Amino acid sequence: MRLLLLGGTEFAGRAVAEAALGRGWEVTVFHRGRHAPPAGVRSLHGDRTAPDGLAALAEGEWDAVVDTWSAAPRAVRDTARLLRGRAGRYVYVSSCSVYEWSPPAGYGEDAPLVEGALADAGQTDYARDKRGGELAAVEAFGADGSLLVRAGLILGPYENVGRLPWWLGRIARGGPVLAPGPRDLPLQYVDVRDLAEWILGAVERELSGPYNLIAPQGHATMGTLLDACVRATGGPAELRWTDPEVILEAGIEPWVQLPVWVPPGSDLHDALHAADVSRALATGLDCRPVGDTVTDTWKWLQDIGGTAPQRPGRTVKGLDPEVEAKVLASGGGVPGTTP
Repeated sequence: MRLLLLGGTEFAGRAVAEAALGRGWEVTVFHRGRHAPPAGVRSLHGDRTAPDGLAALAEGEWDAVVDTWSAAPRAVRDTARLLRGRAGRYVYVSSCSVYEWSPPAGYGEDAPLVEGALADAGQTDYARDKRGGELAAVEAFGADGSLLVRAGLILGPYENVGRLPWWLGRIARGGPVLAPGPRDLPLQYVDVRDLAEWILGAVERELSGPYNLIAPQGHATMGTLLDACVRATGGPAELRWTDPEVILEAGIEPWVQLPVWVPPGSDLHDALHAADVSRALATGLDCRPVGDTVTDTWKWLQDIGGTAPQRPGRTVKGLDPEVEAKVLASGGGVPGTTP
């Protein structure tokens, strides 16, 4: 198989490139040259936002294209139009953010979508940019030739958003750790490598249309995630499980200051951790245990010196140590045991 990756040097794109190389595919990576691509790929340089930025793609044919773009939809439109007729399938890595806010628990691919998105738009907001990218892919390749991968929370090696790396770094420092409860709060995420493998399998099977691409709800919980962090780092951390009410009363922002976590029963939890993923599971999505995701991410962090890359334009994740200490000192947190 001949694969063209638009991106392919960071996080999801890099995972797809490595998975494709592992299958023996011929991989071409089109990127700006800011990061080194995986060894073994053919590298093309260009900037989709610049005049003549797609010149390197003027020639060539591929069985499939994988596009992870998340800014102005017109960049997807221009690339997809250029590649139409020279690529068999256009895979656009989108997001569950394209659903109209706030989707109810159990929402599937037929849930209402955000309004106002356009395939030829400049950059607006994340949800409409991703939906506009979907529209651009379908416009160029048709409903049967485009695959819309609506990912949710993505974790794993190469993460440049700062969620799991922050938790690993915090727990590695040790001491009492503000652990947002309840312990059995169900989470929904996908390991970036499982996302990559599903995408390649979908290309082989010539799948099309939209798919919510996340593990089943409850594949992990806050307890199993943070317990895995303690085991992976081997540090002397003590998880202090804290009621959601205490956290919210302290003014701590879910998802951002305490990455991954959102309070149970909230619109946020329904939207971020309660999607229906039966369609993806029925088409081959296989999700590795949370312990593997955490351990491999910690190993990667150690291999690169302990500091994860930070993608420009994304909010910095994590809780200020003074705020954490203040909440714990006020009586928040119940000592927990980690098996």
